[in-house]
Amino acid sequence: MPFNKEPPHQHGTVAKSAIVLVNLGTPDAPTRPAVRRYLKQFLLDPRVVEIPRAVWKLILYLAILPFRSGQSARKYATIWRRDGSPLKVYTERQATALQAMLVQRGHHDVEVAMAMRYGVPALPDVLDELKARGAERIVVLPAYPQYSGTTTASIWDAVFDHYKKVRNIPELRLVKHYHDHEGYIEALAHSVETYWDAHGRGDKLVMSFHGVPKRTLLLGDPYHCECHRTARLLAARLRLAPDQYMVTFQSRFGKAEWLQPYTAPTVQQLARAGVKRIDVMCPGFTSDCLETLEEINMEVRHDFESNGGQDYHYIPCLNDNPSWIVGMAEIAEQHLIGWPTMLTPAQREAQRRDAETAREHAIKMGA
Repeated sequence: MPFNKEPPHQHGTVAKSAIVLVNLGTPDAPTRPAVRRYLKQFLLDPRVVEIPRAVWKLILYLAILPFRSGQSARKYATIWRRDGSPLKVYTERQATALQAMLVQRGHHDVEVAMAMRYGVPALPDVLDELKARGAERIVVLPAYPQYSGTTTASIWDAVFDHYKKVRNIPELRLVKHYHDHEGYIEALAHSVETYWDAHGRGDKLVMSFHGVPKRTLLLGDPYHCECHRTARLLAARLRLAPDQYMVTFQSRFGKAEWLQPYTAPTVQQLARAGVKRIDVMCPGFTSDCLETLEEINMEVRHDFESNGGQDYHYIPCLNDNPSWIVGMAEIAEQHLIGWPTMLTPAQREAQRRDAETAREHAIKMGA
């Protein structure tokens, strides 16, 4: 198998580190052709749909793509911004803000880049661009706090498949999950508290996570457990009693059983039971997207209000909230530990003085 052409090597250059923030992906436009291209790439991933390939391709090409592409395009059109897809816009802002935060914290040689698992900028292209710019140490940071074989593992597949064609592979570190990381939980709590300060507090906080087929849990996928751990930690941080919050799962697809309880039926039941106000958030999504802005803030809102609910509040995702940028920096720093960093002259001098002081202290203690 031929390998990709290597960029010219320059002797004496300082090896750089990079962080690749990888999100799921998005169509290029809210149009049927663009959505069809995106769905085709997404739904052909064997990590996403574990049905025998021949059978699944028949279903995909004959039933799903011809009909779902137009339906999804109309939904994307309801949330599309002037500057593009919300998921892409917020992920770009996160990468830019993370870069600035890391520089502020002394990581002057770390480049942050954004990539998509499906769509553009494609993850393999971003990895090639970083290599051409001298990145020899790369941290891959998924935008998925909770690990799942359908999401995080798919990113690993793309990374490993890409490097099968590379002769000189950089040093790699892969962030598997951060569902219980203090910085992530604190950012979620800050988001909720800020919203409550501005809009009051509802009778129930509904934490809606993206659903996956139940069989993945039975086969050993930790996603379900990690979602519930996130919810418990956030509830404890917000000082919520067990009856003041609940965990649900959204975005069910197909006829198979998925993780339960399902978000839409649960919200309908709450409304029929007389709950007047609920606050809904999506902790598993770090950027607002179709599943949060259209499904949760539009469709599920309608489900609640049409069944007697009076006051429905959607709490936005973390997006580029400063508290989340700090949390991301803390997560990134933990995975940069041990890699050399470039220092400014002042930092290098301070480091030299500290080392000299420590050396003198050690000599005195030994004497």
